[in-house]
Amino acid sequence: MKTGSVWTILGVIIAVVIAWFLIEVLFSVMWFVAKLVAVAIIAALVFFALRSLVGNRNGD
Repeated sequence: MKTGSVWTILGVIIAVVIAWFLIEVLFSVMWFVAKLVAVAIIAALVFFALRSLVGNRNGD
């Protein structure tokens, strides 16, 4: 096997490992952002629900 072939195979393996790591990080960030958006929406709904309940009791 030629030296160029060995470097090509090593290059492909390294590229796959780096791509795997980058995809793992990307999906982790996307999952975190999705959870953050879901929490923000639920928090806003709960806030407005509590505000309307408390507002009705105070006679507003």
